[in-house]
Amino acid sequence: MFRFGIAVLVSFILSTTLLAQTKKPKQLPGADLGWQASGKNGAVSAGGAEAVAAGLATLQRGGNAADAAAATIFALTITDSERTCFGGEVPIMIYDAKRNAVELICGLGTAPKLATVAHFEKKPGGIPQKGIENAAIPGLVDGCITALDRYGTITFAEAIQPTLDILDRKAQPWHTDLAVTIRRMIEAEKQAGGDRRRGLRLAVDSFYRGPIARELSAWCEANGGLIRYSDLATHVTRIEDPVSVDYRGHTVYKCGVWNQGPYLLQTLRLLEPFDLKKMGHNQPDTIHVMSEAMKLALADRDVYYADPLFVDVPIEGLLSRKYADVRRSLIDMKKASQARQPGDPRNMKPLLENPPREGPPGDGDDKDTTSCVVADKWGNVVAATPSGFNGVMAGKTGIRLGCRLVSNNSWRGHPNCIEPGKRPRITLTPGLVFKDGKPLIAFSAAGGDTQDQTGLQLILNVLEFGMSPADAVTAPRFATKHHLGSFNQTPADLGSLLLYPEFSKAVIKDLSDRGHKISISQKHFAEPSLIVIDQKTGVKNVAGDPRAKRHAAAY
Repeated sequence: MFRFGIAVLVSFILSTTLLAQTKKPKQLPGADLGWQASGKNGAVSAGGAEAVAAGLATLQRGGNAADAAAATIFALTITDSERTCFGGEVPIMIYDAKRNAVELICGLGTAPKLATVAHFEKKPGGIPQKGIENAAIPGLVDGCITALDRYGTITFAEAIQPTLDILDRKAQPWHTDLAVTIRRMIEAEKQAGGDRRRGLRLAVDSFYRGPIARELSAWCEANGGLIRYSDLATHVTRIEDPVSVDYRGHTVYKCGVWNQGPYLLQTLRLLEPFDLKKMGHNQPDTIHVMSEAMKLALADRDVYYADPLFVDVPIEGLLSRKYADVRRSLIDMKKASQARQPGDPRNMKPLLENPPREGPPGDGDDKDTTSCVVADKWGNVVAATPSGFNGVMAGKTGIRLGCRLVSNNSWRGHPNCIEPGKRPRITLTPGLVFKDGKPLIAFSAAGGDTQDQTGLQLILNVLEFGMSPADAVTAPRFATKHHLGSFNQTPADLGSLLLYPEFSKAVIKDLSDRGHKISISQKHFAEPSLIVIDQKTGVKNVAGDPRAKRHAAAY
């Protein structure tokens, strides 16, 4: 199905109506995709094999990285439907080679107008883990269409066709409903008469300001949800500059402080003076210093990070070398920390004297999401992290709404306290790494609070230890819960260190002797996808962790 040209595909889509699409559902290629690949023209890694196949086919038909990412992300809402959804969210980081610019599409919705702290204070445990009240405004649809509009070359109908091919197999009862909703968006797009960019806006308007929005609003109101038509109609997808730091000749880009990503940058600042390569990969000193640095950065994340449109986050101080130098003094190479230690970047002090008040902890756990990284033959690169878990199906629309408001809290005075129109401080955290002004690494990972812990290890596996993507995503990993959980702010497990079972007894004993509270993971955690670009040859080497059923393809 992916072998005919774009012109034929467009003709097919435009000649098809909602009532006439009765052809036998198509089986997307991808069942035989592996978890690692290499190619000079383009590469994709993500979750479901059919989603990766959709992205690769888009590249092969002449689409660019933004086109392929949109096609992949839309398909992931079906192949990875327990991890992301059409009514979910997705931060998308894009390197535009023509403009030589890195930009961030914040495909994240805000809290509805009815989502006040007063409302959730009445709830036992604050913001509920499940149900319809914790749904933020859907951001994924507008995020992907914004990527197509700003950077892409194809229509919504073309980007969504692989998703429709999966839905038309009707493997789940809701697939038929979502297919109808999507085809309504395609019909709206057709009204543009061939004007691609106007058609994209008409498609997105049908979702956020047209009949679909009114149906979502009516269903939410009838079923105890907080989203209303005015929330959907006023939704805006922000395009922002990412934040970055230099690490040993490399520039590392992450999302802003409405996201946990900057704490990875803080950790790199803390680690910069240590000779990790000499310490050795996954050796006791290396694991110890990395985990202790993460503890300090995570403590700052929990105290300061929030939507910067609502609170003043001292990001320049947090990412400064001067602050890292002050904080680094708290790392004891012989002893694991057993305390949360937020610092004071405003006054350049290692410890904050009066941290913000916290409320009673909830009972949330790390949640899974999915991943997406893409690179094309023109030098464009995309890293995205789609999500939308524990969602509720909104009636006959086939649209499942995520539960992202659980990443806020209801603690009055805390920077991340929920407010109408405020973005929750999410864990979704794609990233790019540049060398000499050109993209070198694109990475994304699932796994809630372990996402950037895994991202840190991926980056260092490549930059410090010279690993290939395949080796980097399969190397044994470690993680800590020495932080507030990002879902209902669960209490910190101070001193904790979770290890893959491949670590030797000698390593485990050494770390335990330093005071780390060791536990051995019985299954994989975090689910990374990684592209590393050979800057001399242009070859894209790509891999996704096979234990997590990540897939990869290239050509």
